[in-house]
Amino acid sequence: MAKYANPPQAPPLFVGTKESIVADAIALCDRTRSLLDKQVAEIKLAGNPDAASFDTVIRPQTEDENLGSLSSRILGFYQYVSADSELRDASTEAEKIMDEFGIECSMREDVFRLVDRVYEQSGLAKSKEQDKDRLIDDALAKTAGLENAESARLLERERKNYIKNGLGLPEGPQRDRFKEIKKRLSQVQIAFQKNLNEEDGAIFFTPEQLDGVPQDVLDGLEKGTGENEGKLRLSFKYPDLLPTLKFAKNPETRKKLFIENENKCNQNVPLFKEAILLRDEGARLLGYPDHASFRIEDKMAKTPKTVLDFLGGLKSRLAAGGVKEIGHLLKLKKDDYESRNVPFDGNYYLWDHRFYDRLMVEQEYSIDENAIAEYFPLKSTVAGMLRIFEELFGLVFVELTAEDRQRISSTGKGEDIAWHEDVIIFSVWNDASEGESFVGYLYLDLHPRQGKYGHAANFSLQPGFQHANGTRRYPATALVCNFSKPTEKKPSLLKHDEVVTLFHELGHGIHDLAGRTQYARFHGTATVRDFVEAPSQMLENWCWTPNQLRSLSNHYETGKQIPDDLITKLVATKHVNAALFNLRQLHFGLFDMTVHTPKSHAELEEMDVSKVYNDLRAEIAGLKGPEAEAKPSTWGNGQATFGHLIGGYDAGYYGYLSSQVYSTDMFYSVFKSNPMDGKEGRRYRHTVLEKGGSQDEMLTLEQFLGRKPSSDAFYKELGIDA
Repeated sequence: MAKYANPPQAPPLFVGTKESIVADAIALCDRTRSLLDKQVAEIKLAGNPDAASFDTVIRPQTEDENLGSLSSRILGFYQYVSADSELRDASTEAEKIMDEFGIECSMREDVFRLVDRVYEQSGLAKSKEQDKDRLIDDALAKTAGLENAESARLLERERKNYIKNGLGLPEGPQRDRFKEIKKRLSQVQIAFQKNLNEEDGAIFFTPEQLDGVPQDVLDGLEKGTGENEGKLRLSFKYPDLLPTLKFAKNPETRKKLFIENENKCNQNVPLFKEAILLRDEGARLLGYPDHASFRIEDKMAKTPKTVLDFLGGLKSRLAAGGVKEIGHLLKLKKDDYESRNVPFDGNYYLWDHRFYDRLMVEQEYSIDENAIAEYFPLKSTVAGMLRIFEELFGLVFVELTAEDRQRISSTGKGEDIAWHEDVIIFSVWNDASEGESFVGYLYLDLHPRQGKYGHAANFSLQPGFQHANGTRRYPATALVCNFSKPTEKKPSLLKHDEVVTLFHELGHGIHDLAGRTQYARFHGTATVRDFVEAPSQMLENWCWTPNQLRSLSNHYETGKQIPDDLITKLVATKHVNAALFNLRQLHFGLFDMTVHTPKSHAELEEMDVSKVYNDLRAEIAGLKGPEAEAKPSTWGNGQATFGHLIGGYDAGYYGYLSSQVYSTDMFYSVFKSNPMDGKEGRRYRHTVLEKGGSQDEMLTLEQFLGRKPSSDAFYKELGIDA
């Protein structure tokens, strides 16, 4: 492995202090402001309209943006992962500074005039006017006098960005108000996410109340003291929450946990309401009927009607399946209650679902998910996943030892290239078939800790791009997850759904690593939101394919692979209660669209968001909540824990379902017959993953599939007629 010993680019450093993080954010903003001021001062359009060109205006800005992205993302990353609360606070402050500066830049009329002039001069406007529906490709870019589709897309997006940030509004009160809205929205979003990250609530239960919860979960719980003596502290973090909802036999325990979890971040309730009101007001100021219209026009769907038609069609197709599945689970619950001599009220509740869904799989498919988890210790499962990506995409992953870290760190200190001692780092290379060149860095931060981001996500730490001299900058990307920690008795073991989650997030990481765009802003996962999940969702299929499951498995005690009969049973459960799973996703998607498509601003002001959230869930998913016990439907505030709708998926959550259509189409068409086809894997890497957001995503799909995408495979996979 000596040939992989010395990457041509040092990994990023994580040596920020509470002072330097804020100071670096200010310096970044100052550097960009100076560049823009200089352009405005030197490029005089009066008397010389040709002075504004792609090379004099856009290229210097993108070079500044490329370089800035190498530190800006890391400055904002500490808030999600640092164990030091002062660093997290400084990172939050840095992000606020950078966001406010971004708003300032996006509303500079003097810079907009230069960009608008470049756009008019380029001929792009004329070309697009002749055929409004034509996708920007290299041929169109060349007719507009631009070097390639990526540069043309950049120019079009840049100009539109100014207009969507209020520069289409007349100077004066309207534009000033729009700027205030943007600024306040940024503050609300940062505060909302900070509350979620810092959330540290818990419930103390007696061991009896936790009867049925796996022993390794109980062993990891903090013991209560004082008035909680003899009890165990159960947090709302996934490694505590999910096993308890799945295994706790006492329905009152599950009910209490479910309801408290929906109310764990109630300080976010007014922030959520304020955010949707501000978005609606801003969209209306710009002339849009609602925020969804403003957001969706630049995505693949283009209009809210397309989205609502898709979601409505899916709802009508899934409804009967949902009723049937609840009926089956209700019978299971009734039998369970009768066997334990417990009174049964005939209802199937939200806090019942994970428990009876799991029980059904155990009883009817003879599957014990804890027994399956024994075949998926975290460390060897990660190694198995990386081997799949190596074979499929022509990559090589080299884990960095303490010595490696010290040798390649630009400071000579190995600890400076990670933000926490738990972090695993890989240098990533192309194999011989792909030229053995360097690809980038992959970081894995896999266990929960106080103050850390609470879900599973991929963070792009540094994007790749092309330097002005033609050389390449390589990406660094991180997986931040919350899998259970190893104990003295056992390593961290992954349930099958956690194996799927890990593979999905690694898929985002690979998308990031494979990116080969010219500009940082289009790198890797920087695609439109209703496509970004498709590459990762497609890879989830590998976790349901017998040969790949076998290759991932390695029993933590015996080292044996998972037996074939267990694989057969597991694969048979892929679509168990799938209608209810997809109806849950539909609830999120339709709630998102409901709060972002009010008929009027006054209607939104009057809206009781918690009531809408809970009523929609009851209507769509058919699972009962405390309403069935005569409680008002404002009992919980799930939207206050819904980071997606504050963190960029607003009027875009439907993308998880629409991406599934694209991902299933790609898998069925290209990989289903042979998931480990390295030739197709490499074609996928170069046709889809490499492109990032550098061209229209529909064009990318059509190039890979050889046709327009279809929803047939999606409905076929769900067992529903298309």
